[in-house]
Amino acid sequence: KSPWHDERVRRAANLALDRKTINEALTLGYSKLTNSLIPASFEYYWQPPPAVYDPAKAKELLAAAGFPNGFDAGSFTVDSSYANMGEVAVDYLSQVGIRSRLVPMERAAFAAAYANKKLTSGIFRAASGAFGNASTRLASFIVKGGSNVYGSYPDIDELYPLQADELDRKKRAAILEKMQRLVHEKAINAPIWELAFLNGVGPRVGESALGKIA
Repeated sequence: KSPWHDERVRRAANLALDRKTINEALTLGYSKLTNSLIPASFEYYWQPPPAVYDPAKAKELLAAAGFPNGFDAGSFTVDSSYANMGEVAVDYLSQVGIRSRLVPMERAAFAAAYANKKLTSGIFRAASGAFGNASTRLASFIVKGGSNVYGSYPDIDELYPLQADELDRKKRAAILEKMQRLVHEKAINAPIWELAFLNGVGPRVGESALGKIA
């Protein structure tokens, strides 16, 4: 019964977000815009088409899905340290008719609610700095049983054990690419960026370690 069950609604949400402007406003343009929840530096990464900002098309999709006047999406829950990003997202979504209210939570409380699957309605901002490859990221965020998974698709789930058992590198890469394509086509989430942390280094530092790890 959730509006988000309709792929058109999820596509509309993706089209509603002006990632370039968000990046320029919040991280001075230094974050790497992405349209994937898998970092580009990860092994087996598949490059999706660039994200598009098109609020007019978003409204068309919402109308086609039965929401010509938009809908109330409930809470937009965020780790309070990223409330600025949440505020911007709430504003952009509201412009196409996806209305939500920002609910910042202290980081430990947010992490606990997120991990224990307590965020069962509305929208929430997810993030990860964990290392790994495309397989490990899909396992955490997409495949049934993952630590950050709130719902899954059988056609994606069934591919995961196939790639895990595949010893041929090219065949495994093909399976993981198919999984990533399905995640993109179904608009399961709305990837924003690979976050750039803004830092300053003083003249007394001979060599900074900042940026040594991509």
